[in-house]
Amino acid sequence: MLTGVLVNGAAIIVCGVLGAFFIKGMPERFNEILTKALGLAITFIGISGALQNENVILLIVCLVLGSLLGELLNIEGGMNRLGYLAEKRLGFGEGSFSKGFVSSSVVFCTGSMAIIGALNSGLMQDHEMLFAKSILDGVIAIVFAGTMGVGVAFSALPVMVYEGVLTLGAASFRDFLTEDMIREMSAVGSLLIAAIGLNFLEIRSIRVANMIPAIFLPCVYYWILGVF
Repeated sequence: MLTGVLVNGAAIIVCGVLGAFFIKGMPERFNEILTKALGLAITFIGISGALQNENVILLIVCLVLGSLLGELLNIEGGMNRLGYLAEKRLGFGEGSFSKGFVSSSVVFCTGSMAIIGALNSGLMQDHEMLFAKSILDGVIAIVFAGTMGVGVAFSALPVMVYEGVLTLGAASFRDFLTEDMIREMSAVGSLLIAAIGLNFLEIRSIRVANMIPAIFLPCVYYWILGVF
């Protein structure tokens, strides 16, 4: 059941290490243009996925409530502390490890492919989408690691935990998940991907990790709707 999750994690680790140690050292102007190119691509991917949404009001409410909940829990702060702790213990450059770890974790976790791929693995034992995601994540990991360092490779841990929980949860609650839930969860997640793209373009600095709870609020809405 977790085959797709493990392959995705392995792709991020291998490609992150390759990028950190074999691409690192490129001239700054190349790093900058690659970062901006990825920012544009990520923004486009996120907006394209968000257009699957069929309930704009629900999307707005989930983003607002989810962001407030995430800010209350300070998810991004916790991820930063984890990154800085690993950075200190492993002796990597100050700040770069944490930035690569947090940014990559959010990019790899919040997209629609992560959600739908993990749900497909849990519901139907179909790992094809996670295999395709592994290829895309591998390419992104190489470029990210070339600019932000080996912290990108360590983002495989939260990715595997996140996708693993979704996969096992889908298998356990397959009778409760509906097509509407999955579609709206994916739309919210895709919009967060677009926000990450804006961060890379340095248009705005958005604490995207604190918005992650918004992804799961459509489930709450449809469960409540089903009860009443």
